[in-house]
Amino acid sequence: MKFTRRDALAIGLGATAVAMLPMRASAAVDEAIAAFTGGAEVGAGDITLTAPEIAENGNTVPVSVDAPGAASILVLASGNPTPGVAKFTFGEAAGSQSASTRIRLAGTQDVVAIAQMADGSFIQASSTVKVTIGGCGG
Repeated sequence: MKFTRRDALAIGLGATAVAMLPMRASAAVDEAIAAFTGGAEVGAGDITLTAPEIAENGNTVPVSVDAPGAASILVLASGNPTPGVAKFTFGEAAGSQSASTRIRLAGTQDVVAIAQMADGSFIQASSTVKVTIGGCGG
């Protein structure tokens, strides 16, 4: 097989574009987490993120999060162009620190929930959702 200069350029540009996509998405998620936590360390704890393992339609993916004792919860979708999906804030009179919503996912990706606890600490949970059709990415 003989490669022309045009073929080599196309393959090189395609490989560069593919290599840059995950880094850009990861950087956006890391920035959103840092903005929410103020740079504090995020640990594990009593937080439950419920999302389907396989979503037949990426346009309406049901997600729920429960973190007893949380002051606020941030939900992120790592593969979306804008990773911030939802932020829930709970007051002292809140009966429970849980929320559910439907989100739009651009494709198969991780959904991350970070909770700020009443004592100022942060805990995290994540779940991978495989999107089979639809999604906001086409």
